[in-house]
Amino acid sequence: MAKEGIDLSRLLRPKHIAVFGGAWAQNVIAQLQKGGFAGEIWPVHPSRGEVAGLKAYRDVASLPSAPDASFIGVNRNLTPQILGDLSKANAGGAVCFASGFAETSADDEAVLGAGEASGADLQNQALAQAGTMPFLGPNCYGFVNYLDKVALWPDEHGGVPVGAGVGIITQSSNMAITLSMSRRSLPLALLATAGNQAQLDMCDIGDALLEDGRITALGLHIEGIASLAKLEALAAKARAKKIPIIALKVGKSEAAQHATMSHTASLAGSDDSASALFARLGIARLNSLGGFVEALKLAHICGVLPDYKIGSLSCSGGEASLIADCASGTNLTFPPLDEAQVKGLSAALGPLVHLSNPLDYQTYIWGDHKVMTDTFAAMLEGPQAVSCLVLDPPRIDRCDDTPWTPARDCLIEAVRLKGARAVMISTLSETLTEAFCAPAIEAGIAPLMGLEDGLAAIEAMATIGIAWQKPPFVPLPEQETFTGAPVMLSEDEAKGYLSAAGIDTPKRVMCGDAKDAKDASALISEASMVYPLVVKGMGFAHKTEAGAVALNITDAGMLAEAMAGMAAPDGYLIEEMITGGVLELLVGIVADPAHGPVLTIAEGGIYTELADDKVSISLPAHKQDIEAALTRLRCWPKALGYRGKAGCDVGALVGMIEGLCACYLSAKGRITEIEMNPVIATPNRIVAVDALMAQMERDEWTS
Repeated sequence: MAKEGIDLSRLLRPKHIAVFGGAWAQNVIAQLQKGGFAGEIWPVHPSRGEVAGLKAYRDVASLPSAPDASFIGVNRNLTPQILGDLSKANAGGAVCFASGFAETSADDEAVLGAGEASGADLQNQALAQAGTMPFLGPNCYGFVNYLDKVALWPDEHGGVPVGAGVGIITQSSNMAITLSMSRRSLPLALLATAGNQAQLDMCDIGDALLEDGRITALGLHIEGIASLAKLEALAAKARAKKIPIIALKVGKSEAAQHATMSHTASLAGSDDSASALFARLGIARLNSLGGFVEALKLAHICGVLPDYKIGSLSCSGGEASLIADCASGTNLTFPPLDEAQVKGLSAALGPLVHLSNPLDYQTYIWGDHKVMTDTFAAMLEGPQAVSCLVLDPPRIDRCDDTPWTPARDCLIEAVRLKGARAVMISTLSETLTEAFCAPAIEAGIAPLMGLEDGLAAIEAMATIGIAWQKPPFVPLPEQETFTGAPVMLSEDEAKGYLSAAGIDTPKRVMCGDAKDAKDASALISEASMVYPLVVKGMGFAHKTEAGAVALNITDAGMLAEAMAGMAAPDGYLIEEMITGGVLELLVGIVADPAHGPVLTIAEGGIYTELADDKVSISLPAHKQDIEAALTRLRCWPKALGYRGKAGCDVGALVGMIEGLCACYLSAKGRITEIEMNPVIATPNRIVAVDALMAQMERDEWTS
């Protein structure tokens, strides 16, 4: 996926490393030596004979050969030239540590000396000089490859060599340091920072990691998405290789909530569209750093889960209640115990224990290896995707945790007997130590630290597992480029487009002036429209607030009176009134600049924001995604027939939404926003009663 002609293999797995600079170079050399790098290290300094006790070379031309990887720890003005020298020497790649490139603000640029290049200019110079030689940054710490004991890294990091594990890519170097210092038994295989992403973005680095069979899961700490198409390609490749991607997306921007007339734009905020995009791509999104780490750990040890069903074992009713409460509001469920579980648990625990899921197995069996193993094994036989043993050993600096090891060991034995998935999960993140967890990890049991983070991790793995069971996602078609500002069409024009696309809209006529009420009656007759009617004054940003909508017009006199009372600047739209509705929905699509088009379905009407009953879907979407989204609406029971009332034609409603999505995508970016609100669903029709649309230019289908 990386830019054509760019290969990251030498950079990420080097045998010869050149390190440029003084103090920062010494730090990098120290990390390489501390981590056990077995290759050659060549310091480069124009005036020193040695750096960190190693022979130093004056420049690239003086090196024994072209280095596989280089750390450029010099100032920003020298960095582009060194990149050029390395590229000409056929080096394998580089890390650009210096800041002061395109990330600099206008205030930063204002203090530059006369004749000094701007940050953006220097970044362009770096790109030009590097050519096809890969480089990370600028403005980044580089990477630590724990698989091959390589640290092009100028600071402390907390990881240790591993044979396999997870890869993490972040745009924040400080966040990378923090992640490396985790004490949560995370098997970290490669940690990379992307910095300014001048040449290589997160997806390029991720693509290279997916080529390494030792990488079991991929974590992305995302501040912004550089290329939607490349993220789609990365997700598709990860799915094909069965490597889960976990995302920690930060920055809840309001980029998609631009100043428009639609409800959709305010409902489909950029953060909602980001979540919708990740859902479409089969990427699990976590909202906390702790959950992010736990999900990666679970992915490495247990893999994805087939569904959201979990079982819970604890020796306290308080813990049983707590895990149930913490799962409330998630997709996780606790299925009732099945016949085999009840039989096995009854045999192990006797009649004194109330059998349920979550299960309080009670402390009277504590320390009885056979009974505890039988109890855990009986629970593992159930229909759940994973079973959780709630366990909080005491702090080892003040207490002895050995009385808690039998519970861990009994779970290990039960997993061996049943071959089922299980995790240990603590109520507090700090109570499970790495030493206590090591035997469980060896047995394929993930230690999840903290109930909230642990349950979020389980939900994430089930989300990916369920996504992988669906048909592969469809990439967003290539979008065309348009200039200028969007043009808002009239309601009549928007409905004309919808009608041409096969979407049912009310019969309607346009009348130019309130004085033409008699002409309006004639137009109504010619259009075979019958009362009751609706009249709308055109030219108002929000017609309802302006008093420019009159309903239930039953005769010509009422029509004339309604038109005269509106003084509409752009004429009047007269429509048949749709009656017998069982459900009103908003159905709209907006183009999010960062995450692509997002479809929003919500309870419709003028109070749609207050209802806050909505779902968002990233496009393109499968029919099954639309059907599933509709069922998540709180108002959805109305569509099925509520309290004896007739329902609507659900198939027709889904088909109408599919048609809207197809029309939007076929425009390839010309349409920036389209909304139908309300869509009135009756037992016999699905009608777009109101519509608006914005596009980048007028053409033949809006005339």
